Amino acid sequence: MIDHVGFAVGDFARSRAFYVEALAPLGYAPVKDVTRAQSGGYEGTGFGPPGRPQFWIGTGTGAARSGSTHVAFAAESRAAVDAFHRAALAAGGRDNGAPGVRPHYHANYYGAFVFDPDGHNIEAVCHAPPA
Repeated sequence: MIDHVGFAVGDFARSRAFYVEALAPLGYAPVKDVTRAQSGGYEGTGFGPPGRPQFWIGTGTGAARSGSTHVAFAAESRAAVDAFHRAALAAGGRDNGAPGVRPHYHANYYGAFVFDPDGHNIEAVCHAPPA
């Protein structure tokens, strides 16, 4: 249904570095960079699997927004959720929920949550039963 999603960040270089590290355990990497010169004002990076930028961060698109955004990234395994959490914390994220089962969503919902440098709630989730 959704082709891609993106949001503004306060410090593009800091946030880009955070997401490069935090998303690597999930198999997501920078796919496309857009410069201000190319776009007329926007600077951003699209992350995703090879050839498919699905998650964008950037700056220069207008007034700063208030509040935070929640984004959940699909993880292929519980180990990948654990690795995401460790990598995101090591990259400067703040813990918002250690890896674990969230049975209030469903019996196999295994997720971890961190706040990115701008306070956005970033999650990795695996829906598979334990291996």
